[in-house]
Order: sequence, then structure tokens, then C-alpha cells
Amino acid sequence: MTGRRRRRAPPEKDETEYVPGTLLDWSDRDLHWSSRELPCRYCGFPTHLRDSKRKPAHKVCAEDALAIQAAEAAAAYRARGHLH
Repeated sequence: MTGRRRRRAPPEKDETEYVPGTLLDWSDRDLHWSSRELPCRYCGFPTHLRDSKRKPAHKVCAEDALAIQAAEAAAAYRARGHLH
């Protein structure tokens, strides 16, 4: 027996669709809220919200950035011939 793990099948197309507002859970007010308003790291508009690293970010902006990053990673993976 080899030490290789079996590769998981790629997700179905409808599983990878991004639905705004469902990607991140920012319900912990102590972690994601600040009384100090600062510019969002993505759009530049003021926000009281903070991401998991305590950097100012709107939840929607952070989700959009993650969705773009995931789509770019999937495209690069497909370009290398790993997905059909």
C-alpha cells in the first residue's frame, strides 16, 4: 500500500456558485466590529467591520475577494490540465 491519498472529485458546477452573504460568518460582534470607522481594505469606503485579521473590510467586499480568488485558482488548475 502506498502513502497516496485518493483525490477528491471536483465539485459539481452548482456547488461552486457564489451566493452573496453566505460565504463568511461574521456573527461574532467582538471579533468583527469596531467602534472606530476606517476605510475598507477592498473598496475604500468607511466601515466599522473587521475581517478575521482585524483589518477593516465590509463582509460583502471580503466575500467578493474570496470568490474571485477561488475562481482564479480554479481557472489556473484547469489551465494545467487537472480538470476537464
